[in-house]
Amino acid sequence: MLSIFRRLMKSEKGATAIEYTLIAALISVAAITSLKLVGGSVTNLMSNVADAMK
Repeated sequence: MLSIFRRLMKSEKGATAIEYTLIAALISVAAITSLKLVGGSVTNLMSNVADAMK
């Protein structure tokens, strides 16, 4: 996979589109990962609040 990335980076044709696609993919992966982590924490927090109110 790294060799494919290097080959794409050397190519001038369509380089801008590929770069923007890679950046968008990395941002998407980071957003999904962080939302999953934060979502679990929020769920646990709300469960603790609900249990404390009982």
